Amino acid sequence: MRLSRHRARDPALFPAKQCLALRGMTKKTQETLIDISLDSDILILESLQMAKKTTKTQTAATSKPAGSPEAFAEAAECLKTLAHPVRLRIVQLLLHGRYTVGEIAEDCGIPDNVASEHLRLMQRCGFFTSARDGRRVYYQIAEAHLANLMNCIESRFLDSAKP
Repeated sequence: MRLSRHRARDPALFPAKQCLALRGMTKKTQETLIDISLDSDILILESLQMAKKTTKTQTAATSKPAGSPEAFAEAAECLKTLAHPVRLRIVQLLLHGRYTVGEIAEDCGIPDNVASEHLRLMQRCGFFTSARDGRRVYYQIAEAHLANLMNCIESRFLDSAKP
């Protein structure tokens, strides 16, 4: 264990004292500084050694979740597709029923061809399915997890807007 002396950063808080900081230890342990009075050089290393052992035990007990950046590539692409205000509104609408392109376009205030393009992009990610009923094509949710995602978005961004 290497120790180095340095002056306290704020002399008003620690007048006439020096601090010993431990190097090569975790941030939690580094935050535990030993104040040493200039009058008596008493070191309480036992508590720091115990803190170091506790930190090692906690690190060993904590395991990383499964996954890698490559594993999240498809999820990232689909989330990018959702990251548009009109598309989020379309998801919100379709979670409450099935709609045609014209009905979605009217609700969102966009032309039919633009609504159709938004639907095509999201259908490519597997979010929606379409079903023909006569001359009309109805879209509906195919991915059940969109409800959880939309609940999160609504609670974070829409509920806070309510008075």
